[in-house]
Formats: sequence, C-alpha cells, structure tokens
Amino acid sequence: MIYFKFPFNEKLYSTSQNNDINTVIFNSFDRLRQLHFDGDLTEIDSENFNKISITSKELPESKDHFIAETESEYLQNLEKIIEVIKENNLPKLVYSRRKLFTDFKEIDLKESFNNLCKSYPNAFRYIFNNGDDAWIGAFSEVLGKFNKTTHEFETMSLAGTLPVSESWSQKEIEEQKPVSEYIENILKNYSDSIEKSETYDHISGNIKHLRTDFKIKIDPENLDALIHDLHPTPAVCGIPKDFCKENIEKFEKYPRELYSGYIKIETEETVQYFVNLRCAKLYQNAVHLFVGGGITAQSDPHKEWLETELKSEAVLKNLVIS
Repeated sequence: MIYFKFPFNEKLYSTSQNNDINTVIFNSFDRLRQLHFDGDLTEIDSENFNKISITSKELPESKDHFIAETESEYLQNLEKIIEVIKENNLPKLVYSRRKLFTDFKEIDLKESFNNLCKSYPNAFRYIFNNGDDAWIGAFSEVLGKFNKTTHEFETMSLAGTLPVSESWSQKEIEEQKPVSEYIENILKNYSDSIEKSETYDHISGNIKHLRTDFKIKIDPENLDALIHDLHPTPAVCGIPKDFCKENIEKFEKYPRELYSGYIKIETEETVQYFVNLRCAKLYQNAVHLFVGGGITAQSDPHKEWLETELKSEAVLKNLVIS
C-alpha cells in the first residue's frame, strides 16, 4: 500500500495492485534492496482516502539497531571526517545520522501525511506500508525525469543548506559547485548539447538550497545506464564517489536503508526518479528519522549538527501525535 503526490500536484495516487507493471520502485542507497509497488497508477479521491487506515508495527524490543547518535558522537566523527577530507583534498563528503523520536503515545499517520503534503507542495510526498516496513517522506530533489515522447531528460544539482532567512556563504557555494560539475560531466557522455540554468535558490519549507537545472536529449535505451551513473550524486555521497562511499560505510553507525536512495515512478508519458531525502521509518511507538549534510574542509561541526536538526523538522513538525 502506497499513497503519493507529485510535486506541484495535489492529486493523490496509489497503485492498483492488479497486474505486474512495476509502477513504483524504491531503491536503497547501496542499490542492494528494492521495494516494488506494482499495478496501474490510480487516483484516490479524498473521501476514499479518509476511510483508509494506515498503521505501522511497534519498534522491536531489541533496540540494538535503533540507538541514535548523540551530539558528542556526531561531533567527534565529524572532526575525523574533516581530517579525511583535508588529507585527501576532497571537495565534499556527505555524512548522515539517525534521530529516534519516541516522545508520544499515538501517531496519526494519515493526518501526518496530509500535513506533510500541505507543508511541501513543491515536493514528491509519499507514505507506504508494504507489510514489513512503513516510511514517510517529502523531498524535491529530482534525480531524473525522462519524457517518453520527446526523449528529453532533465536533472538538477541541489546542494548547500541554510534557513530561508540567511544569506549564502562561500562554504555553501563551494559545496554546490562540484555537484554541478559532476552531473555535467556525466551528461556529456550521453549528449553533445546540454542546457544548463543559472544557479538559484530552491525553497523547501523552512530551509533553502542552491540549485542548477540541466536538460539533454538521450536515446531511451540509455536511460538506465544514465541513472546508474548519476546515483549516488555528490549531494548524497560526495566526490569522488567510490572513495566517499567507502568512508560513509566506515563512519556512519548504521546502513542508510532507503534514505538517500531513489524512487522510480513510470507513467504513460514519463519516467521520473526522486531522491529519497527528507524521510523517516515509521513505527507505532517511534519515528526513525534520517538526516545528513555535505561536509567540506570549511565545515563547522556544531553548525553541521544544527543543520541536521533543522532538516529533521521537515517530518517532525508535521507529525500528528498525542
């Protein structure tokens, strides 16, 4: 069971589960796991959605894998990561952590999802329960969008994070540049003509990012290869990709699971890929949030901690709890 809304579209969709069409596929960050929601794309009206019960399992009694990082642990690791970045002259490495929220008796998942949809109209918003896991998310980073008729492929570089009211510093500007360069260099392998926008502010709730858009035309048979080359982008991994992935596994306390993976959704007209960023794993008695940030040689560990706290509010502030 999955329910979702596309960016700038308030229609609610699900899958019919009446055939084997792979309409919605969640890919984990490491690509080792996929979740399929098969069937035709079906629009759900608000009256029918109100009758639906959305539930989740309780957090397992054995909490060995559900211990969130403390601030001191995070700061200590960040100091080590900054040293790795300096020693290897890395433009950027993305480090993430988990935050476990248990300060409630009950959670209304359906109303929490409705709140998330209202707060982030420009994002891809979803909630699902596949019988084993339940997740919720809202995020506006597009890994790719392919038009089946025109063969146009669109993507974006999105990096740098600040509260909406603050001004960009050199740290955020330098963080976003290599993300754009990485994407542009990959696109050059698939097209001789690349349309590239100016860099501009991308607002997402209470925070903003720096964004640059790209557009090319590709052969349809190259779509899977292009997505494989793009993921994981520097926005969720770092540069160089393989070295950063190795250090992510070394420093991060737990696997990222679906966090910073991507979601593929195929319709009659398009194939769209969304990066799964502002998201959480849901339980009856807990919410397991995933948050991260791009670390550079200029990063201030305490400010990076505050940035992850700010990002966690994307889900937390929309929860309906008692």
